[in-house]
Amino acid sequence: MRLANIHFVVVLMIFIWGCEKEKDTTFLITQNQVGKLERGSLARDVELIFATDSIAKDTTILNFANKSKRIKIFEKGGEHLLTLTPSSDSIPIIENVRIEDSRYLTEKGVGIQSTFKDIKEKHKVKKIITSMNNILVLLKDSDAYFTISKEELPSSLRYASSVNIEAVQIPDNAKIKYMMIGWD
Repeated sequence: MRLANIHFVVVLMIFIWGCEKEKDTTFLITQNQVGKLERGSLARDVELIFATDSIAKDTTILNFANKSKRIKIFEKGGEHLLTLTPSSDSIPIIENVRIEDSRYLTEKGVGIQSTFKDIKEKHKVKKIITSMNNILVLLKDSDAYFTISKEELPSSLRYASSVNIEAVQIPDNAKIKYMMIGWD
């Protein structure tokens, strides 16, 4: 009788373990993937990768130096998901991804609706780059990077383009303007 009970428990545990739901990666940003898109994906394969979505390609050359064109991905129904920029190689791969939809999140739960506090609590900040109107927050543990408008900063830092801004100077509630993934 005991052997039958043990077998029953083992079979039940295997059944429960086998029924564990697979994690939905549709909107997950990892080191090598943004949703359905993988690092190294060829630009010519975008239509296959996003076959159930709508794709809009720029008709003008946006960058004359490398002849890159942007590819916009829209969900059926009109929601703008991603903007992709291919490399200028002879066989172009997707080099940059701009996140347009708030459902896309890093493995640690950071997305375009997050704040600077979320970024610094869940990721390690590698570097902060100051430009004329924005600051760029680069991460140590991810290819994702964030743009925060200087309008989110204290007034003493907004208009100085030569000032190096440190993480402690950025308010916790500073909103993300853009979220990008750069694969090189």
